[in-house]
Amino acid sequence: MTYAFTQDVPIDAAFYQRIVEGLGDAPPKGLITHIALERPEGGLRYIDLWESKEDCDRFGEERLHPVVHDLLSEIFGDQLPEEPARLPLTVIHVWGSQQEV
Repeated sequence: MTYAFTQDVPIDAAFYQRIVEGLGDAPPKGLITHIALERPEGGLRYIDLWESKEDCDRFGEERLHPVVHDLLSEIFGDQLPEEPARLPLTVIHVWGSQQEV
């Protein structure tokens, strides 16, 4: 069963680029698509589609969190902020091809 969510994060495009660089080029197992959008009120919004929630959670624990925690510790030291909440989405249709921008 696919798993989709949206998540608003209080970072800018430059910080996001540092995360991308830390993750490397290999896409994670189970990722169908990840979109990062700038929000008009500031910060970014992620929209993710995964083959399963387990694939998403595994990627978060094994690859994403180590990179993000290292970067955030440069700013916050040992007092890392809580991860912003994910809002699960119900997928009813996916159409198109994945393209990098």
